[in-house]
Amino acid sequence: MSEKSIESGGKAFLALLLPMCFLIIFLVSTWRVLLGVILLIAGFNLWQRYKWQKWCQEVNPIFNKMIRESQGRITPIDLAMKGNFSGQRAKRYLDTKATEFGASILNEDTSPVYHFITGSILGSILDSSEPIKELASLPVAINPQLLAATLPKLQEEKAEAESLTQTTTEGVKKPLEKQLIFGSLIQSELAKRLNVYSSTVYKRRNDPDFSEWSRSRDPDGIAWSFSRTNKEFFPLEEEGRRE
Repeated sequence: MSEKSIESGGKAFLALLLPMCFLIIFLVSTWRVLLGVILLIAGFNLWQRYKWQKWCQEVNPIFNKMIRESQGRITPIDLAMKGNFSGQRAKRYLDTKATEFGASILNEDTSPVYHFITGSILGSILDSSEPIKELASLPVAINPQLLAATLPKLQEEKAEAESLTQTTTEGVKKPLEKQLIFGSLIQSELAKRLNVYSSTVYKRRNDPDFSEWSRSRDPDGIAWSFSRTNKEFFPLEEEGRRE
C-alpha cells in the first residue's frame, strides 16, 4: 500500500511539473516576441491618447462658444452637429468635460443633457431668482391699553413711511432722457422703473403683451420692448428711431 501511494503521489507531481516546464521553455524561447508585442500595445495606446488630447484642444473653442450661447446647457448631438464629428466622440468629450468641471447630467427623452455652471450663468440665475418673502407673523394677544398707547406712534411712523414712498416714487419718475444714458435699460433698471421684481421682468420679457404690460406699469406710460440681441430693454419710440 505504501509503494502504491508513493507511486500515485509521484505521478501527480509530474503532472504539475510538466506544464510548468513547458511554460518556462515557451517564455524563454519567445520572450523577445512577447516584449515586442507589449511595447507595441503600449506605444499604440500612447499614440491614441496623444491624438485624443490634440483633438480635444481643437474642439475646446467650439465647446466654449456653445456654452456661452446655450447658457451652459449642451447635448452630444448639438456638439456633434456643430463640430461635424460622430456622436460617440461628442459624448466621450462631454463626459470628460463633465468630470473635469463637475457638470450635472440629466436624461431628457433618453438623451443626456449636460449642464455646466459658469460665473455669468450663476449671476443670471441669482438675478432672476425671487426675493425671499417675509414670513407671516404669528397671531398674538392684543392688549387694548397698550394698543391705545402705541397708536399715535404708529400713525406717525405711517406718515413718515408715506412721505418716504412718495419721495422714492418721485425719484423713479425722473425724466426718461436721464435714465437712458446709453439709449437702453438693463433688467434691474427697468424693474425699478416699473416698481416690480427683476424676476418679474425676466419672466415676462418674451410675452407678446410685454409692451402693453410695461406701458401700464411705467410712470410715464411708455411701452418697452426686449432686444434678444443686446439683452437690453428699449422704449418703443427709441426702437423705432433706431430702425
